[in-house]
Amino acid sequence: MKRRLFLQITPALIASGVATALAIPALARAAEQSKLQQTTDAAAFAAMRRFANLPFGKIAYVERGQGDAALFLHGAPLNGFQWRGAIDRLSPYRRCIAPDFMGLGYTQVPAQQLLAADAQLGMLISLLDHLQVGAVDIVASDSGGAVAQLFAVHHPQRVRSMLLTNCDVEPDSPPAGVLPAINMARAGTLADETARWLIDGKQARASFGAAVFHNPAVFSDANIAYYVTPLVSSPLRRQQYHAFHLALEPNPLAGVEAELKRSRIPVKIVWGGSDTLFSLTDADYLDRLFPQSRGIRVVPEGKLFFQEEFPDEIAEEARRLWGV
Repeated sequence: MKRRLFLQITPALIASGVATALAIPALARAAEQSKLQQTTDAAAFAAMRRFANLPFGKIAYVERGQGDAALFLHGAPLNGFQWRGAIDRLSPYRRCIAPDFMGLGYTQVPAQQLLAADAQLGMLISLLDHLQVGAVDIVASDSGGAVAQLFAVHHPQRVRSMLLTNCDVEPDSPPAGVLPAINMARAGTLADETARWLIDGKQARASFGAAVFHNPAVFSDANIAYYVTPLVSSPLRRQQYHAFHLALEPNPLAGVEAELKRSRIPVKIVWGGSDTLFSLTDADYLDRLFPQSRGIRVVPEGKLFFQEEFPDEIAEEARRLWGV
């Protein structure tokens, strides 16, 4: 009797134990995902900042996660902090690397360093080599999208996929809406105008914030400080902030269309439908341009920097593109 009872009980216990063991990773991941819904703030992001000493200078970046690498390329005048919400959600699936471009953010380069898109691409390749990273999944915005397209042209073997959000395209680079900033940079006044955001956050939200965010409150005083402080921290940094904008001309994407039409890189386009800088016409252009385009997802309320406000949409489309 005891032997029969043992034989009846043991399979049930084993099955129960296996089910529990299988459930533990799923529960752990669910708990991690729940925790990640709280987006990293400026102080926490600053604590994660690292620096790579490269021939280009001291390159600032944030890195989270393990496994295959994803490279996040920000817009101007922002820095890697732009991608904090997406990185929070995607770091369980990728080694997320968010550098600050030269002339922006917390990256420090010498006065003679060139800041045009091709130089930025060279810096990224040097950074990835330094970090012993081969191929990457690129997620890009604004002027960072122009660098992403150059990356796809010149180093296609190092790009597994690209997720492009509102950004430059060859027929629209630089876009007309950025010409006032370029002209202020040429006149030497752009840094002073930007520095005023540190003094009057309310006005910054009413002007720049309202232009690039659906909800300008996202451009909080703490976030303004994180973005603007390094740009105006010294005469050299102010000069380089101007130089970055001046380097947006001439068109860095001139002549790339033919190469990109032959690209085999899978591309997903996620576009803010309310952006006044890059229209849906630009998204349509990219969709037609890339033979391996996975189509366009429009975020209707999204403006230029909607990636900060809608990180769930970015993460959802990235995971679908990556197959994770």
